[in-house]
Amino acid sequence: MRLAFCGNDNASAYNISAGVLRNVCFVDALNLVPHVFLLFITFPILFIGWGSQSSKVQIHHNTWLHFPGHNLRWILTFTLLFVHVCEIAEGIVSDTQMKSRHLHLFLPAIMGFVAATVSIVYYHNIETSNFPKLLLALFLYWIMAFVTKTIKLVRYCQDGVPFSQLRFCITGIMVILYGLLMAVEINVIRVRRYVFFMNPQKVKPPEDLQDLGVRFLQPFVNLLSKATYWWMNTLIISAHKKPVDLKAIGKLPIAMRALTNYVCLKEAYEEQKKKVADQPNRSPSIWLAMYSAFGRPILLSSTFRYLADLLGFAGPLCISGIVQGFQDTTNNTNATEKLKNPSNSYLSSEEFLRNVYVLAVLLFLALILQRTFLQASYYVTTETGINLRGALLAMIYNKILRLSTSNLSMGEMTLGQINNLVAIETNQLMWFLFLCPNLWAMPVQIIMGVILLYNLLGVSALVGAAVIVLLAPIQYFIATKLAEAQKSTLDYSTERLKKTNEILKGIKLLKLYAWEHIFCTSVEETRMKELTSLKTFALHTSLSIFMNAAIPIAAVLATFVTYAYTNDKPLQPAQAFASLSLFHILVTPLFLLSTVVRFAVKAIVSVQKLNEFLLSDEIGDDSWRGGDSSVAYESCKKHTGLHTKAINRRQPLRYQLESYEQLSRRPTRPVEIDDIAIKVTNGYFSWGSGLATLSNINIRIPTGQMTMIVGQVGCGKSSLLLAILGEMQTLEGKVHWSNVNETEPSFEASRRNRYSVAYAAQKPWLLNATVEENIIFGSPFNKQRYKAVTDACSLQPDIDLLPFGDQTEIGERGINLSGGQRQRICVARALYQNTNIVFLDDPFSALDIHLSDHLMQEGILKFLQEDKRTLVLVTHKLQYLPHADWIIAMKDGMVLREGTLKDIQTKDTELYEHWKTLMNRQDQELEKDMEADQTTLERKTLRRAMYPRESKAQLEDEDEEEEEEEDEDDNMSTVLRLRTKMPWKTCWRYLTSGGFFLLFLMIFSKLLKHSVIVAIDYWLATWTSTDNANEPRSIGDVKNKRKTYHVAVFSILSGAGIVLCLITSLTVEWMGLTAAKNLHHNLLNKIILGPIRFFDTTPLGLILNRFSADTNIIDQHIPPTLESLTRSTLLCLSAIGMISYATPWFLVALVPLGIAFYFIQKYFRVASKDLQELDDSTQLPLLCHFSETAEGLTTIRAFGHEARFKQRMLELTDTNNIAYLFLSAANRWLEVRTDYLGACIVLTAAVTSITEGPNSGFVGLGLLYALTITNYLNWVVRNLADLEVQMGAVKKVHSFLNMESENYDGYLDPSQVPKDWPQEGEIKIENLCVRYENNLKPVLKHVKAYIKPGQKVGICGRTGSGKSSLSLAFFRMVDIFDGRIVIDGIDISKLPLHTLRSRLSIILQDPILFSGSIRFNLDPECKCTDDRLWEALEIAQLKNMVKSLPGGLDAVVTEGGENFSVGQRQLFCLARAFVRKSSILIMDEATASIDMATENILQKVVMTAFADRTVVTIAHRVHTILTADLVIVMKRGNILEYDTPENLLSQEDGIFASFVRADM
Repeated sequence: MRLAFCGNDNASAYNISAGVLRNVCFVDALNLVPHVFLLFITFPILFIGWGSQSSKVQIHHNTWLHFPGHNLRWILTFTLLFVHVCEIAEGIVSDTQMKSRHLHLFLPAIMGFVAATVSIVYYHNIETSNFPKLLLALFLYWIMAFVTKTIKLVRYCQDGVPFSQLRFCITGIMVILYGLLMAVEINVIRVRRYVFFMNPQKVKPPEDLQDLGVRFLQPFVNLLSKATYWWMNTLIISAHKKPVDLKAIGKLPIAMRALTNYVCLKEAYEEQKKKVADQPNRSPSIWLAMYSAFGRPILLSSTFRYLADLLGFAGPLCISGIVQGFQDTTNNTNATEKLKNPSNSYLSSEEFLRNVYVLAVLLFLALILQRTFLQASYYVTTETGINLRGALLAMIYNKILRLSTSNLSMGEMTLGQINNLVAIETNQLMWFLFLCPNLWAMPVQIIMGVILLYNLLGVSALVGAAVIVLLAPIQYFIATKLAEAQKSTLDYSTERLKKTNEILKGIKLLKLYAWEHIFCTSVEETRMKELTSLKTFALHTSLSIFMNAAIPIAAVLATFVTYAYTNDKPLQPAQAFASLSLFHILVTPLFLLSTVVRFAVKAIVSVQKLNEFLLSDEIGDDSWRGGDSSVAYESCKKHTGLHTKAINRRQPLRYQLESYEQLSRRPTRPVEIDDIAIKVTNGYFSWGSGLATLSNINIRIPTGQMTMIVGQVGCGKSSLLLAILGEMQTLEGKVHWSNVNETEPSFEASRRNRYSVAYAAQKPWLLNATVEENIIFGSPFNKQRYKAVTDACSLQPDIDLLPFGDQTEIGERGINLSGGQRQRICVARALYQNTNIVFLDDPFSALDIHLSDHLMQEGILKFLQEDKRTLVLVTHKLQYLPHADWIIAMKDGMVLREGTLKDIQTKDTELYEHWKTLMNRQDQELEKDMEADQTTLERKTLRRAMYPRESKAQLEDEDEEEEEEEDEDDNMSTVLRLRTKMPWKTCWRYLTSGGFFLLFLMIFSKLLKHSVIVAIDYWLATWTSTDNANEPRSIGDVKNKRKTYHVAVFSILSGAGIVLCLITSLTVEWMGLTAAKNLHHNLLNKIILGPIRFFDTTPLGLILNRFSADTNIIDQHIPPTLESLTRSTLLCLSAIGMISYATPWFLVALVPLGIAFYFIQKYFRVASKDLQELDDSTQLPLLCHFSETAEGLTTIRAFGHEARFKQRMLELTDTNNIAYLFLSAANRWLEVRTDYLGACIVLTAAVTSITEGPNSGFVGLGLLYALTITNYLNWVVRNLADLEVQMGAVKKVHSFLNMESENYDGYLDPSQVPKDWPQEGEIKIENLCVRYENNLKPVLKHVKAYIKPGQKVGICGRTGSGKSSLSLAFFRMVDIFDGRIVIDGIDISKLPLHTLRSRLSIILQDPILFSGSIRFNLDPECKCTDDRLWEALEIAQLKNMVKSLPGGLDAVVTEGGENFSVGQRQLFCLARAFVRKSSILIMDEATASIDMATENILQKVVMTAFADRTVVTIAHRVHTILTADLVIVMKRGNILEYDTPENLLSQEDGIFASFVRADM
């Protein structure tokens, strides 16, 4: 058959006798002209443009500027393309009904399609290179196309083509579209004036795009890139080469920053406040404020959602049409098709939509559109949710900065509540926003679905729908139960963590006393409770999963059985599969609805809490720091930089300042202003209760002098400072701040922020930052000043101990420093600030005497006085009174006396005498204190805390590179392979730790369940197909029999499917629980039995993390992920199998799709993992910053640094938000890609099954399964990515499980050891060599000693001489690799560890108590009688104290024994050692941390109560062992001197003698 443009079966095709435009073929040819014109013009331009991309150099983002009408143009072009597709399809379908090819029916349409595609590509390139003149070509094209189409339309109207004909509709729509595009083009000319105007419009790109830091391009790219997240490709592909870090994701665009959104929300909230201002009982509505600030994007998202939901119903309808069409064509093959007359080649819409291939293409397009809209809806809600969270966080933060202090101290607003607001409530609201379009979209979806079902199946559809609707409340019930179970699990796990923490902190003691197992079982008990509530949790989770899988089966069963028995007509395949597909659609919203409703309820509660918080009391604005504090702060910032640079070079700033001070002081001024910095007149202040805490306060604080405030504890000294700072409620009176230096704007005045007060609170408050940042606190860094301050506070030795010096991060709330060190840093901060006024609130409380004196001399007298700064000092140390220029004595909230020390001496002799006696007493304490040097102890602790740095790094590395199989030279490729490889090994370990039986059961039941589900659908296909096969109408009886048979098998299969659903969901959860139980059990036992060296080298936090975060992931997150992953994978596989079974050709098309899918998941997993980690790691600093601010409110406000902290908060919020945005954009990227792949699968399945399908039932089956694939493909990838992240937890736990334990079994059986061993307490040390680990140097070298029973032995030596190692060797805590220790004739290395350790006693240097009762602390094994315990307490001089406590022996000990003093704790440890009646007691520097009095008690006890026992004392202070029977002096692991103290002292040049001289 020859091809001809107008067809060659019609002689009149080229006849133009009736006028050129009357010929159909000619009009079609005319339509080709504009398309060809466009292609001819644009191709050269595109080629030249792509050749030279120079125009794009000046800007870094390629789509930096949109022309007016940008989005409209894209939408119109896409519509145009769709209409072109319809036109092509219509032409081809019409053409098939002709006798010969008629090219004019579809060729112009194909050319139009190409031209429309070219037009948008061309436009995009012009836009990115910003060269609008070239748009003229498009303008001409639209005009020509519009004209030619209009001619065609007019021609149809003249011919009287009816409106119902498809071709007429298409042409009409085209005319409208071309017209609109022409209008868009004219609009660009109007706005940009690039042609026909004299002055073209100059346009600058948006601010965001000029900033190279903004990498989040979603708001700026074109519509196609927006819809498909094309711009994310670079990030996701680059993640493969190197990990995504904060630099790669850049900054947030301005519109999404917390500040922008905060301003919006704040304005809306203020509006609401104004509305209810006159109604006192109504509170402003946050909901309305949120709606007015963020309502528009939510509406947009809802619109997208509705469109997607409506398009979702195209699936079932197209399936029904395709199956019906397929059935009709197979039935009608014998009927002769009528060939149409060429002149009447018009198709009506109905005929067109009956074509099966047309339906397949339509289904494909509908799916693509539906998925695009759905993802767009998700994205918009996510972005809005993130914006809302940023705004709320900023609102909460601003409120925190303004909270009245009384609110925090009187417990109306606890820190916990504030942290909850930040961590929980804002996230609840964000999640609610993510899900809220569902609230109004789902009911519509459900109603539509039910209506369609009713149309398909009539009344029986309502039965199925009723099943679904009735079971939905059960879902809700299960969901609420889940939340409850989760809460109780959380409580138990908190308790378990507390116990674990105690064990880890006191692990040395537990090992030395052989008590590990007692504490271990206590943790295990709590763990069992936790597991019980986890069981409930798992049960409800599995029920929820089961309901989700079983409801559709039950509904389908009910519907089809009802239909079979109520209708005479047999069930058609078209009906069956369309309704199946509808049921699948219906289940999702019903399942989600319960979740959404739960979130809505939570959101309402959150909003109430937020509102309460936002309406709580603020501090008054009438105080001296009004608006100017921030202004002053700003100006301070501006000036500082200018001067410091100029001055620093010559001499220290302090002298400089002093000379300036003198200059600025010269001009005389009225005396009273100059001398008084702060004056309080007639002040009554309260902490918000209305009762005056401070009353009748009249004081003045002289400028440039030191004022001391003294008085008993609780007389209101700190309150007075806070009242002056404006933190208290002023009932009456006023605080007057003199405006120092206001008259001359000298350098000095601008340098010092006159409203800012340097304030060191009583309770030290540190930031989670480096030491240096804590001291500088936002001021410019000046080296000399910094050095002077750190020396004054004697911080240098402490800083030298830290691993990174003053660049060491102090943990949250300064956790890794002692109280004294923290306090000194706070004082240093106050000294360093360049302010006129310094408030120090009891800075000496946590310092020992040397430090206090040093601080007083260097810091206060020298540094502050030289700077002539006004100092207010609250203190208990009366010996410093003589230094004061002005003294304020307080009592019971009132000022007792005010004046200089001289004044008080003359006027109030009584008070002065009272002070004198107190001073004497303090001096005596001094003598004692001189001995106990607290600082050295603190530094020791610090060293101990910081020592394990290097090993920590080692451990982390092991974690990362765990057992890498083959070593490669090319490092990069190994990293890449590591990053893309799934941790299969770890997965296998996890699965096997649940037990092989459960693993097998899980796999087996899963496979069985999925095969049964496939069988159900397969049976449905055969049932519907056989019932409708063209057979002679059989007798009713046979027919009924067959129906009963089909229904019976169908019901049995469905029943089996439902049962299997339950079994699988239970086995997965059960397996997860068993795995979690085993992993935790093994971990706990492994850690508790680990060698002491492990705890010295592994940071506590690292071990605790395994028990908290990682265990939590293993408990609660892995099982559902695993379930979801296996379910979606098996669903996809069974679907692919089913389609391939129906049409084997499908497998060929599957290969490219499979390859695409593999690469998408591979790239996504890597990027997703990085972004997830970024999101997690940026969240912590944000939460820390909030709790830090709430704790240090008074300090921040005193310094006037609110603005700086706000700025920091906004930065942290934005960083976290950008990470979260990118994470959700990456999820959208993946989902769009997998959805499009799914759509391709549907298209190929449809086309192959139509051409190859065996019967209509299988065509329906294939399509149904293809549609399910689209829903589950992205779940496969997301679950894979989640599982990969979660398996990290298993990997970390496993890295601890490979650790070596101590060897607990000895050569002797415990029964062979005499019951009362060691009876005598004789110790022989023979040639002992000891090291901490096999690869380390020995710490004791060939030590020989003999200790007679009952001897008191003292061991002394410098730090690191091996004293403590010797004491540990008695307990075999260290590796004895040569020599031996024999106690009462038994070599200790032969004993089981537990026996050995339980028979000896030791008192450690750090007194450790556990939370529980006193009885538990003395005797956790509960072996002793009460009398024995009281006796021990009496010996330790604690009996009376314990008797006075409520409960006596059962009195409560808080965590770490915090409710007792250090000395008391040490005495408890002594009592503990006494309770254990062992004949050998070892005291390891036990007196190092206690005062003289307690030490004397200890010495007495050792001499009397332990008279008959062998006591080995490791001495910290030599005079404690002067009374010993034997002294051993050690150095570097060797014994240097070994004799009685008298003999050693007689050797003048001996080491012991020199020690004693130094200690005197």
